[in-house]
Parts: sequence; C-alpha cells; structure tokens
Amino acid sequence: MTERKIIAVVGATGMQGGGLARAIINDPGSGFTVRALTRDVTSEKAKALAKLGAEVVAADLDDVASLKRAFANAYGVFCLTNFWEHFSPEREYAQAKSQAEAAKETGVRHVIWSTLEDTRNWVPLSDTRMPTLMGKYKVPHFDVKGEVEHEFTRLGLPVTFLLTSFYWDNLIFFGMGPKKGPDGTLLFTMPMGDKKLPGIAVEDIGKCALGIFKKGKAYVGKTIGVAGEHLTGQAMATALSGALGQTVRYNEVTPEQYRGFGFQGAEDLGNMFQFKRDFNEMFCGSRNVTVAKDLNPELQTFETWLLKNRSRIPLT
Repeated sequence: MTERKIIAVVGATGMQGGGLARAIINDPGSGFTVRALTRDVTSEKAKALAKLGAEVVAADLDDVASLKRAFANAYGVFCLTNFWEHFSPEREYAQAKSQAEAAKETGVRHVIWSTLEDTRNWVPLSDTRMPTLMGKYKVPHFDVKGEVEHEFTRLGLPVTFLLTSFYWDNLIFFGMGPKKGPDGTLLFTMPMGDKKLPGIAVEDIGKCALGIFKKGKAYVGKTIGVAGEHLTGQAMATALSGALGQTVRYNEVTPEQYRGFGFQGAEDLGNMFQFKRDFNEMFCGSRNVTVAKDLNPELQTFETWLLKNRSRIPLT
C-alpha cells in the first residue's frame, strides 16, 4: 500500500483550516493524511480532530522554528493568517512570511496560500473614494494577504494562490446575519447596492483546497478563485426569508454608513464591501463557481447551506 502524503494544515481548529482537515479525514481515498497545526493541542477542537484521526501538532505562527518542525516531511502545506484575531496587518505579514520560509526550508512540494486582492492595485492610497486606514492600507485584511504573495514567489515555492469569497458562515459567527429593525422586520444589511457578492460555505473552501492538492502540479504557479454562488443582497435576503420562514428585507446602506457603525473593524469592512461593489465585474470574475465545482463536486449553493444552518443563525 502506498504511504499517504502528509498535508500540514495551518489553523486546523479554525474555519478554513478546519474545513480542509475534515475534508482530508473524510476522503480516505485521497492519498493524503492530515497534520493539524494548532497553538493549543489540548483544546476541545484539537482533541476532536485527534479523535477523528488527525495528527495534531503544536505550532505558533509567531515562531518560525515551530513551523519548521510542523512542516517537516510534509508533502503539502495549507497556509493562512487570521487578521481578526489581532487586527495587525504587520503581524499578519510576518506570520505569512514565516510560513513561506518554513515551507522553503523543509522542502514542501505544494503550498496553498489562502489569499485576497491587494486593493491598492485598484484604489491607490491617493484615491479619496475610500479612506486610507492605518496610514497605508485601503482594506487592511485584504491588502496584506495580496502584498505578502511575493514572499512565496520570491522563494521559488511551488505555490497555488487560493482567492476566497465571503463566508456565508459570517451570518452565524461574525454578526452579519439579519437583525430586527425598529418595526420588528428582519434586516439584512450590506453596502453592496445591486451588485453581486461572491459567497461560499467555509467548509467548501477546505474541500476546494483538497481538490487543488489532488490535482498537484496542474495548479502550481496559478491563482484560483472559488465561490459557491454570486448573489445580490436582495437575492440573499429572499433566500433568507424562505429558509427562516419570516420576511428578511435587504437593508442597502452606503459604505460611509457601514464604516460609521462603530464596531471594531467596521471601517475595514466598509471599504471591503465598497471595493467589491465598485470593482464587481473583476471581483466576481476572479471567483469561478464552475472551477470550484470541479475541485469540489459537493459545492453548496446558498440555499442548500441555509437548509443545513438556518437554526444556527442568531436573529437579534
């Protein structure tokens, strides 16, 4: 029997990484086995992955030596960072660079970097359509991921850049679900106008990543964007109404209004939605549903995702 190749998964107890870890575990015929990287191997999520059969290994994105140990003898690595954990683009850059360096030193044969556009290529800092944030970014959590791509290419790594889409799971975990308005009607609020938002179930990102690893060299050196569907805010509200059994109205606000909502990250997200709205054809064009379906035949639509998850969406 051929020995299965190890995929080291950064953030395996998180959303994207967890999706890939479970995808590998649930596909014993893939030829891969999962090494789940986490800071805390004693956490409940880490224990759950170990129980499913994952090799759970301690690693810290701020400690390159721990990454080198965790990547040793791995065929592939899935690399990512989580801006929302610390709100620091500089730390995110350093963490990504450390992953690239560890992958180079350990001779990894296929790297996937979960990335997003550097919006400054379309909206330079001098452009006043949206405010500059932190002195040098337009959409910090996008820009730094796109900027750090060159660290992977500079080292000559066999890398695939995976462009992700809006997580439908944000409606559960990120406070983006419908909220009751003054008259009690549920309002789904986004500053997207009538433009389409590429979205995806986060577990499907993991399954698409596994599809990329399965295809091997075919996707090395390429940028691949995935989505489950491209939907307007109105279409999402209509689907939510059907799934929840009560009216959900699309509450179209301006990016300026969204930036002013006052929660931590509101300015970043307001700029993000404005970028997606103002450069919609490019943004949607970079995220191909057909490609995602080829990588992951189980790809869900928004409606199928809602059927499974509607009871988990908090309605406040």
